[in-house]
Amino acid sequence: MKIIVPMAGRGSRLRPHSLTTPKPLLAVAGSPIVHQLVHEIAKVVAEPITEIGFILGDPAFFDETVENSLKALAIELGAIPHIFRQLEPLGTGHAIMCAAAILEGPAVVAYADTLIRADLSLDPSADAVIWVKQVAQPEAFGVVELNAENRIINLVEKPKDFVSDLAVIGIYYFKEIEILKVALEAVVKENLQPGEEYQINQGILTMMEEGKIFKAGEVNAWMDCGNPEVTLQTNAQMLQLKQEEGEELVDPTAVIENSTIVPPCYIGKGAQILNSTIGPGVSVGAETIIENCELKNVLIQNQSHLTNIKSDKAMIGNHVRYKGNPTFVSLGDYSELQ
Repeated sequence: MKIIVPMAGRGSRLRPHSLTTPKPLLAVAGSPIVHQLVHEIAKVVAEPITEIGFILGDPAFFDETVENSLKALAIELGAIPHIFRQLEPLGTGHAIMCAAAILEGPAVVAYADTLIRADLSLDPSADAVIWVKQVAQPEAFGVVELNAENRIINLVEKPKDFVSDLAVIGIYYFKEIEILKVALEAVVKENLQPGEEYQINQGILTMMEEGKIFKAGEVNAWMDCGNPEVTLQTNAQMLQLKQEEGEELVDPTAVIENSTIVPPCYIGKGAQILNSTIGPGVSVGAETIIENCELKNVLIQNQSHLTNIKSDKAMIGNHVRYKGNPTFVSLGDYSELQ
């Protein structure tokens, strides 16, 4: 089984945090988004992962450090890593075709901007599976249309009229991904009109027209990391799930003195929690220092220093120095607020 991970976008909705760190590499509940996503897919797909292809953007942003992190992730799972580049933002279908060299055999395509909990069981009668989640406002999402046999017969983007309440989450399985490749080859040969992009749905709809069987798979949990406030919700939800799964969330090298930890919280390597109360829903990155603080629902990256803060909603980057008590904070790397 191969995993294809398109992640060339700049994550503009998550700025300022994504200005210096690609969004999929931002740590949520203790580890980067893309690492958690790939590990979850590898855990629940009952086949060995042989190759992982990461589609990155401009090397000036997705640099050698990013490449090395992703290569190490693949090797950790016993897979061969591949790095591809999408240098123009021409859509999801175009991104997949940037990995054309390895588009063969069974593969999972997973867009690296969400976190999931799922049983990604593969229906042997299906040529492909699209994972979905029931949502309250389907008009805000791309949704699948099912027939009486529960086969997917159409994909509708942000439907004005009700089609279904099963939203596409951005994870797909193809029994033979080369069939999608052939369909997308025809798509990317077409001339784009201004504002248009080459989308994966165009290739999928071609496969449906050719009689390929698409089934829907439902995930147990689907968590977005699109903007700072939503990412805080995802951080809290992931901490709760990890606690229920028995994962150790406090690194043994962390120093906790005269402080109260209200679980679930993640405390990273070498972090210091001094004279503070933190939690629930707090993640503290490696070597970050928290002094005289009361924190709830706060996500802090690495090597920051917070003093005399009382906050129940904040997202804070790396190397931040922060004193003060606004009601909501979203601080990028190397910021100072006193």
